Amino acid sequence: MVVVRAGLLALLGSEPDIEVLGDAGSGEEAVALAARLRPDVVLMDLQLGEGIDGVEATRRICQGDNPPKV
Repeated sequence: MVVVRAGLLALLGSEPDIEVLGDAGSGEEAVALAARLRPDVVLMDLQLGEGIDGVEATRRICQGDNPPKV
């Protein structure tokens, strides 16, 4: 999973019109980062490891005012 995430970071980070704000290794971390960084778009893995899964993390990220596209 880490290899796939690293590959996506490298691919997206090489695009001139995309700014990668962060990456998370768990659903809890993704929720916290999205709240802190307030990105326009979140690319979510639905099958995360320990803790909350990507579906629950997406639900939490999409709550509130002006949520990102997930």
